[in-house]
Parts: sequence; C-alpha cells; structure tokens
Amino acid sequence: MQRWRGMAEIPGDWGHSVVTIGSYDGVHRGHQLIIGRAVARAKELGVPSVVVTFDPHPGEVVRPGSHPALLAPHPRRAELLAGLGVDAVLVLPFTQDFSRLSPAEFVVKVLVEKLHARSVVEGPNFRFGHRAAGTVATLAELGETYGFEVLVVDLVERGEAGGGEPFSSSLARRLVAEGDVTGAAEVLGRPHRVEGTVVRGAQRGRELGIPTANLDTPPHSAIPADGVYAGWLTAGGERMPAVISIGTNPQFHGTRLSVEAHVLDRTDLELYDEYVAVDFHAFLRGQETFAALEDFLAQLAEDKRQARDATARA
Repeated sequence: MQRWRGMAEIPGDWGHSVVTIGSYDGVHRGHQLIIGRAVARAKELGVPSVVVTFDPHPGEVVRPGSHPALLAPHPRRAELLAGLGVDAVLVLPFTQDFSRLSPAEFVVKVLVEKLHARSVVEGPNFRFGHRAAGTVATLAELGETYGFEVLVVDLVERGEAGGGEPFSSSLARRLVAEGDVTGAAEVLGRPHRVEGTVVRGAQRGRELGIPTANLDTPPHSAIPADGVYAGWLTAGGERMPAVISIGTNPQFHGTRLSVEAHVLDRTDLELYDEYVAVDFHAFLRGQETFAALEDFLAQLAEDKRQARDATARA
C-alpha cells in the first residue's frame, strides 16, 4: 500500500482512482463498510482505491484544545486500512488555510486535480469544506460537474436487531472512556488497542515477582477508564495474554496515570524501550486499595486467574 503525506507526494503520473474521505479514526465497523465498498468499486473499475484522511484531527484546528482521544494513531490506521485492501492512503496536513477551502475548492484541488476521482464513496453524514458546508448532496452536484460518481453507504447500527446507536468513532471513544472494552470491541470489530514505548516505572511489580510493562503512550491516546483488564500484549510480533492495570496505582499512593501490562506466566521478558501494543478484552474490576500487602497480592493472583481464563476463551 502506498502512503503519502500531503498532495506533493502523490505521483505525478497518478491516474484515475476511487476515493473515500474521512478521519477514519478507529477504522470501526461502519468505516469498514464504506472502505470495503470503495475497494470493491475500485476493482470493478480497474483503478486503485485511495483513503484520504487528516492530521491533526480537524477538530483540533477548528476548535483548539478539542482534540478527541485517538482510537488508532496514523501508523496503526494505515495498517488497518491496508488489511482492508486499500491501495493508497493520503494524509493531508490539516491547517487553518486548508480548513478555509470551500467544498468546491476541496473537490477541485484534491479529488479532481490530484486523485482524478472516478468514484467517491461516503457515509450519509459526510461533511467537508469550510465550516463543514459540503454534504453528500453537494458532493454529488460537484461530481456531475467534474465527472465522478458519488456512492453513499448507509449507516450500520449497534445491536443485532438494529435500532441501536449507529457505529461511530464517538461511540467507540465513549465506551472506551467508560471502561466498556467489550462494547468498544463490538463497534471496532476487534479489541481496542493502546500502543506505546515501554519505560521504567517504580519497579514495584518486579520486586513483587509480577513485572509489568509500563507504556509511554502517544498524545491523545484513548485510554480506558481506571481499572484492571484482561487482554494481550504484543511485542516483537508475539501476542501474549496479559492482565492490564490502568490508573494511578492507588495501593502505593501514586498520582500519575499509568498503563501497565503484566504478561501471564512470563518473568523473563526485557521490554524496555520497545514499542508494544496492548489489546483490551474484558474489564475485570475497578481500582482499589488493600489494608495488607497479602490481600493485595491475593487479589493480583485472582486477577491473573481471571485474565487467563478470559483470554483462553476468546
């Protein structure tokens, strides 16, 4: 899959393509339907499929300080898009000047002059251009002018029988923030993931015989609510069952939020300075403190047992 940052990186001889545009944070199940339709249409037309996305999130530029929690950083997003069969990803730097482009200017500069779109695939709520003035109806009108079709993919709703809340990045973020990682996985179509570089913590886990990988996460990462979770840690291509703690380590009077993962049945791992991924499978319990260290250790043993059982059934 080709990856371009900015329109200057698009090859000069780039031909026609099928395009879909959006932030696509999380690449959730609703996104997957839209992107899948774009990939399928590209194959029908015999041209490449292109996903256009933005960095930073447009909300941060339009309303500084409002950057949403990110479900997937751009490298992870590109990995997920490649898995859906996308041929190229264009990341457009979203600036104040870019935000002022009218819908027509955006279409001409990006879709017509650079990507030579033959088809554009979007959801019904797609908005674009200055002050989000452009709608799918606007896009269809411009398509008639510049010679591309517009295909609209209906929203998909949560719940087998429908009638629930539509799948969206906002819904996934809310569920993650509430600690409902099972619900978030339903929206995303996979476990929610948090990535980061392993850094040295207070070393208490190692001293107690339960070493943890303490993650330094990228800015704006969508961190689940404080609590203890079952999941997996992936390092060096190996996915290992883990019990994961989110919080300030109240047992030891901590004040700084941390994401720590203990890989089950492994005490030999040396992960410092490695970039790892933690996938959340199930919420086990909230954070709490214990009067005696023995009680704390007994609870950790129970957490490990539950995490082992939960991941074995997944």
